[in-house]
Amino acid sequence: MSAVLEIGEVSVGAGEIVALLGGNGAGKTTLLETVLGFHPGRVVLFDRDASTLTVEQRVQSGVGYVPEGRRVFAGLTVRENLEASSSLPAPQRRQRVDEMLALFPMLGERPEARAWLLSGGQQQMLALARALMDRPRLLLLDEPTLGLAPVVVADLLRRLGAMTVDGTAILLAEQRAALALGVAGRGVVLSRGRVVRRGSAAELAADPALADLMAGA
Repeated sequence: MSAVLEIGEVSVGAGEIVALLGGNGAGKTTLLETVLGFHPGRVVLFDRDASTLTVEQRVQSGVGYVPEGRRVFAGLTVRENLEASSSLPAPQRRQRVDEMLALFPMLGERPEARAWLLSGGQQQMLALARALMDRPRLLLLDEPTLGLAPVVVADLLRRLGAMTVDGTAILLAEQRAALALGVAGRGVVLSRGRVVRRGSAAELAADPALADLMAGA
């Protein structure tokens, strides 16, 4: 499996979901932001040393990001949010918007609704759709299930699994280990910015020490 991302002891291959686990303050968001270029650090993206690339250059190379808290443009409509997030030429951008509205039916039902009128689950789907507009090869997700109803979480995780079919790599940062390991193939546990455990999803899920590791013990 070719490596799409390598940063320290964390790597993600094409078509793979890796769970990045840890409690509050473990360093998950900092690691994701380092991949994006907000913090210094050695990062290899798509077999290329990306350490000197700007945030914009990393995004243009094929990195998508869904930050914690969704952060959609509240005053814009669903369609406008999608259009504003893409650098594709206008005809391709419009086509891609239609594809996203079809992929996420809860958005397709309300394309002209202002984002602030959407439910939390709809806003999360909008944030995900925005990140997918330019067909990223690597998708970074920061606590995507936070505050969502179980039925929405199940739908979200199902969609993540389907996205890997075309080779998309996903690094999924989560506090809810069981959820993340249920969809990931491998997992990495962080504590205070350091990797304290790695393994297959099955190995980590069966590890009786996982709860203590998540808590930083």
